[in-house]
Amino acid sequence: MVRFSERMERTVKFKGEERVVRYRMVVEVSERTTDAKGNALLLPLVGVDAWITSLDLPEADVVAIYRDHGTSEQFHSEMKGELDLERLPSGKFMTNALILEMGVLAYNVLRLMGQIGLKGYKQRHESKRRRIRTVIQELLCVAARVVHHAGQVAYKFGRTCLAFDRLVLLRAHFCGA
Repeated sequence: MVRFSERMERTVKFKGEERVVRYRMVVEVSERTTDAKGNALLLPLVGVDAWITSLDLPEADVVAIYRDHGTSEQFHSEMKGELDLERLPSGKFMTNALILEMGVLAYNVLRLMGQIGLKGYKQRHESKRRRIRTVIQELLCVAARVVHHAGQVAYKFGRTCLAFDRLVLLRAHFCGA
């Protein structure tokens, strides 16, 4: 495998003004002599990947960042899907921007709740991270009774509520109680 980069610059016209744009092309050339099953190929398979970037990092770091773009896409897709933000409700840009910002805030709070509240929680199968839907189902969709007594409002959970300990842990973490 060979990696190299070349710096380039181009003059572009933007809104009637000429600007110089500097960028770099990072190229990775690899040669495979076997297929996915380990069988030898008659002729080697040459693969060329190229990235145009403005990042001023070593080639290996640029390749790693761009190869990991799927993770960012996955978080974006999860946020829009799980929080029902696929179709924004307004035709006005600023309204939709506000709703999207609130969605990002809700997503980050739910991710934090998932990281803190579900630590040590028994899962059906091992995974690297929990989806927002799982956090909502495990921590927020819990049956409880609202009790008004002596000017106080309290929630009463059943004896077998699996999420109760997690909710107490979250309350202690966020409220300091």
